[in-house]
Amino acid sequence: MNHAVFVLLAYAALMLLSTMLFTKKESSVAGFCTGGRNIGWVMSALSIAATWIWAPALFTSAEAAYTKGFAGLFWFLAPNVLCLILFIPFAKKIRREMPEGITLSGYMYEKYGSASVRNIYLFQLGALSVLSTGVQLLAGGRILSMLTGVPFTVMTIVMAAIAFSYSQFSGIKASVLTDAVQMVFILAVSLFFVAAGIKNGGGLETLATGLGGAAGDAGALFSAGGWEIFLGFGLPTTVGLLSGPFGDQCFWQRAFCVRKDRIGQAFFTGAILFGIVPLFIGLLGFVGAGMGYMAADTGMVSFELIRELLPSWATIPFLFMVVSGLLSTVDSNLCAASSLTTDIFKEVTMGKTKFSMIWLLVLGILVANIPGLTVTHLFLMYGTLRASTLLPTILTLKGVRLKPEGVVAGIVIPMVVGFPVFAYGNIMNITMYKTIGSLMTMLLSGLVSLAVSRK
Repeated sequence: MNHAVFVLLAYAALMLLSTMLFTKKESSVAGFCTGGRNIGWVMSALSIAATWIWAPALFTSAEAAYTKGFAGLFWFLAPNVLCLILFIPFAKKIRREMPEGITLSGYMYEKYGSASVRNIYLFQLGALSVLSTGVQLLAGGRILSMLTGVPFTVMTIVMAAIAFSYSQFSGIKASVLTDAVQMVFILAVSLFFVAAGIKNGGGLETLATGLGGAAGDAGALFSAGGWEIFLGFGLPTTVGLLSGPFGDQCFWQRAFCVRKDRIGQAFFTGAILFGIVPLFIGLLGFVGAGMGYMAADTGMVSFELIRELLPSWATIPFLFMVVSGLLSTVDSNLCAASSLTTDIFKEVTMGKTKFSMIWLLVLGILVANIPGLTVTHLFLMYGTLRASTLLPTILTLKGVRLKPEGVVAGIVIPMVVGFPVFAYGNIMNITMYKTIGSLMTMLLSGLVSLAVSRK
């Protein structure tokens, strides 16, 4: 049997079996979306970490290390970890202020009593879920299609169906449980890969040589090459990542699900556990650069190096790790989509929550199949999109009273003005436009919200 087919079957069987053995089929919408609001912090931490391990953590980290050296990996890793830690006080605050809440859009509606505010948040949160699902299916579909010979489109559909199969059983409980199983496996495999990769790739000396990246000029944060990497990659990545959990319903949902006295522990531990994975995968990128490896596709350099440096059987646990990392985010997005239905319909049924899951997967598959789309481009683009709600959300949670029209204008204007500037710079690879666009999107959201609210 083809290795990739075996991995998919094994993954589907393990996730379904775990879900059916350790959770009960959920029949209430509240239970499906919140899990009783008393999920333990250890399970929650593993779930938070696994949910944050999306495609960029498994592929962009190695690509950044290989092409941009230490500076590239630092500007990818540091904000990835920091954003989850900075999210903690706001997760605690929203739980205190809305103990029976489910969504960020629902919280904003309760604060402002405005359907326009709720709807603009629903658009941003929903769009992020679609794009995030798309990038997972894009990354996983590419590698699995290459290995199996199955058409890419078919493979994205198969991955989507697997995630839906166990997520629809018990909702957020299924997501948290399977995330925890996946995260334990990912941590163990990534540790094995980095140890074996360094040993077979020439040792620590080769790794040290590769700190400058493939070009050898990015070994320091504040060198000429380091500054260029910061402006073109680090700054927009930081802006997008720091706003990450704030614009992602997956993490607000977990703030409402974990035991209320363990929110800080869950998110802090999740941040640290997450950081281990892109760090280890990134170290492989340094090894590749240090040994002078010529990548056929820099976006897939982590996979290429596994095949180059390790025995052929190592591709099996790598593929399982990839599928786990990607689909853990997809199943979390499915639960996020189901929770958003509570803000869309006056009367929410289990049928409507599950139908929203199906719609999310259909749209995600369509996004993944857009010709010429790359994982890194899509990651940076939707990272900037979610920055549009960062400051209005923070200001509201900090007690600043904005007007509903200020919140709406503060989100719409950055989307219309800042996002296209960044998208153009990203597609054309023009550093100045990427920098201006990312900052414009984030800062305009707060400035416009405050300016309109004070009129």
